[in-house]
Amino acid sequence: MGDLGPVAWPPPPIRTERLVLRQPEPRDRPAIVELHASPQVGRYIGGARPRDELERSVSEAPSGRPGQFVVDLAGAMIGLVQLVRRDAAHEEGPTAGRVDLGYLFLPHVWGHGYATEACTAALDWLDRVLPDERVVLSTQVANQRSMRLAERLGFTEIERLEAHGAEQWFGERPPGGGPGAEARAPGRLDVR
Repeated sequence: MGDLGPVAWPPPPIRTERLVLRQPEPRDRPAIVELHASPQVGRYIGGARPRDELERSVSEAPSGRPGQFVVDLAGAMIGLVQLVRRDAAHEEGPTAGRVDLGYLFLPHVWGHGYATEACTAALDWLDRVLPDERVVLSTQVANQRSMRLAERLGFTEIERLEAHGAEQWFGERPPGGGPGAEARAPGRLDVR
């Protein structure tokens, strides 16, 4: 995965109605371990990682990489959203060289609209700093929550294929947001 190019990183925290998208902090370590050790989170991404391995490998002071946001609700990390450029030199197919949206949320916050809110804020930020950028997203077809989220975010299908032992869905979002972008509430995003 590559970086986002000429974008200054990190940006100021991005505030929405309920969330803050920010850089990782040492207090996020337990949530990062829990996120990657969760069988529910890992179900469609190759499985959970062993907790003891994560306890050894996750830094005491986790650092982010360009394009990665911690999603914070009332001072606690509830997930991660990332926008990273797929490496065209090492990948083939519809995502090669494109900015890819990825997200993981702790299971106890599923179903409350936080993923939609956080991903919308991250995509709105990307639209401001790279206004001509198309964004791709991939998920397993069996992951119905992720498929619905992709649709809400304005992604449309560009390809399906069999990979990693399952049917994969690849979607694309045009610059500026695609369908539904005009319905997003103005002034909802604050980058103080």
